[in-house]
Amino acid sequence: MAKYNNEKCNLDGYEFDSKEEMRYYEYLKDLKAKEKILNFELQPKYILLEAFKYMGKKRQAMTYTPDYLVYYLDGTEELIDVKGFSTQMGLMRRKLFEYFYPNIKLTWIASSYKYGDDDGWITVEDLKKYRSNAKRGKL
Repeated sequence: MAKYNNEKCNLDGYEFDSKEEMRYYEYLKDLKAKEKILNFELQPKYILLEAFKYMGKKRQAMTYTPDYLVYYLDGTEELIDVKGFSTQMGLMRRKLFEYFYPNIKLTWIASSYKYGDDDGWITVEDLKKYRSNAKRGKL
């Protein structure tokens, strides 16, 4: 078991941090085969803070590595990060990413067959809204 009870998975020579991340990879492969997207990349890396020295000690760069970069047929691009949960560190990195890269679309998605689309995918924000409304009996 990996951190946060996610199991590492392997497919096509790639290692994924979770089954859901691997399932989204298969989803993107299917979209590409059906020519619904142009292409996609795995784990592009973005620098949030360059490496630096502090009081003579080296500090590593801080990066954000979403799961996928999707290239759509209309020329637009979107970063996708598959989430099963949010951590404080993840939320901080997302906020920094949005600050330093305001022109790049970043979407956090989750798997939910109850609330998601036909393939079971939904944005994390929408899933939170559905779950909140369900708790309050508004669904």
